[in-house]
Amino acid sequence: MKTVIITQARMTSTRLPGKVLKEVLNKPLLEYHVERLKKVQLADEVVVATTTNASDNLIIHWCEDNDVKYYRGLEEDVLSRYYETAKYYSADVIVRVTSDCPLIDTTIVNEVIKMYIHNIDRYDYVSNTLKRTFPRGMDTEVFSFEVLEEINSKAKSKPDREHVTSYIYRNPENYRLGNLEYQENQSHHRWTVDTPEDFELVKKIIENLYVVNNEFTLEECLRLIKQNPEWININKDIEQKAYGK
Repeated sequence: MKTVIITQARMTSTRLPGKVLKEVLNKPLLEYHVERLKKVQLADEVVVATTTNASDNLIIHWCEDNDVKYYRGLEEDVLSRYYETAKYYSADVIVRVTSDCPLIDTTIVNEVIKMYIHNIDRYDYVSNTLKRTFPRGMDTEVFSFEVLEEINSKAKSKPDREHVTSYIYRNPENYRLGNLEYQENQSHHRWTVDTPEDFELVKKIIENLYVVNNEFTLEECLRLIKQNPEWININKDIEQKAYGK
């Protein structure tokens, strides 16, 4: 089976435009994100799924300059973008992540893939988000091309087309769902980048950890936050955009 990590990226974020190419230590967030994903042992390829918008030419230029594979599809219909990307790269297993997660932990991505592969006859979809215990920013979903093809044909609502996998977990009677949980509930941490406040926090984490160990882990992030508890207040009032919003 060919396992492909597909990460969606665009420049026209509503709350923080151009966020994926915002720089920390002279490197764009997208570079940290892809650099970490390329170290996932159980994946064969990493692909950036961006849009056909002219504004996303900047992402394409970055991909080409850094030898990163990419695909261009519709901006609003992210589900079709994922389906076309997976089909183009002949993916059997799709690992879905999003480019606003520059701290994503290679080990966690591996664990979600492993849970899916070892239980392929038991689960149609495995993630670490059905019951949140990991910090936001570690989100990983794994499912087959067959499931992606099915939901691409069945999902009709705009929110389902935008959120890619929502049709799966909104229809648990049709899909067998598996969830990976962390050893303790750390879901109150928000390490995804969607606002200036999010960027400020992630910037602090990268600046403190990357120079020491460029493969820093979730646990190292947690220790750093514990040493600097006031950092939690930086983005504690930011709300995640909900389904349908």
